[in-house]
Amino acid sequence: MSHVSRWAPLPAAGERPSRTVLTTLTVPSRFCGPPGSADGGYVGGRLAGYLDGPVTVTLRRPPPLAVPMAVEVGPEGSVRVRRAGTLIAEAAPSQDRPALWVPDTVSMAEARAAEGQSRYFQRPEFQTCFVCGTHRGRGDGLRIFPGLVRGRPLWAAPWTPDASSATGGPSVRPEIAWAALGCPGGIAAIEAHDIGEDAAVLLGQMTADVPTLPVAGHEYQVVAWSVRREGRRLIAGSALLGQGGEVLAAARTVWLTVQRQVPRMTVGMPEMS
Repeated sequence: MSHVSRWAPLPAAGERPSRTVLTTLTVPSRFCGPPGSADGGYVGGRLAGYLDGPVTVTLRRPPPLAVPMAVEVGPEGSVRVRRAGTLIAEAAPSQDRPALWVPDTVSMAEARAAEGQSRYFQRPEFQTCFVCGTHRGRGDGLRIFPGLVRGRPLWAAPWTPDASSATGGPSVRPEIAWAALGCPGGIAAIEAHDIGEDAAVLLGQMTADVPTLPVAGHEYQVVAWSVRREGRRLIAGSALLGQGGEVLAAARTVWLTVQRQVPRMTVGMPEMS
């Protein structure tokens, strides 16, 4: 499938795309996903900061770490980020915001019981991922380990954001909330569709609505579920819940299945072409 032709139509003959540079974006190495590239949800949240309201972010290449990327004005109110002229990702106002709801409720006790109860965590591929990496310590990574809630097609985990997630106030930064909504959807997609160890599941697109930011030091629930499968595309939902079960933020993610040379399961970032 050609994702450029589906999600980013090429300009007509003689038309030159806008290259007005707004600023540069550098992702610190702390916010990695797969080794050598940035976490897709985090990058999505950074790009969403240039726009208002719910935003859709499409990844075209693995976002690099610790190098400046140019953020440019795109068509129809969008922004694009490039590295040395190569399109890495683009963000645009969402035409279809994810609903602020969950398909089923889950208590905090159930979320704690489900934590880590996922096939993925039996042999995690990206152990240093900022969001779901098991080798990231408290105060460094988010350490969100969603597992299947007993008796329901819902994955859940508790999350207490630490002080480093906030800047200039008690609320966490929006890009941290975006990151927290990313990986759980991929893990739910893997298990709901029984993706074998000979395939990888790669993040291709994320739409998020974050009207309420969590507060550092408070405990929340992150939940995720499968929406449907469309060939190679797996569509998942995720949400961030307050202690009373209220939905603070929600996301819809599109994951792409690709064959792996090494037969191990992974949640990670795509190279879109």
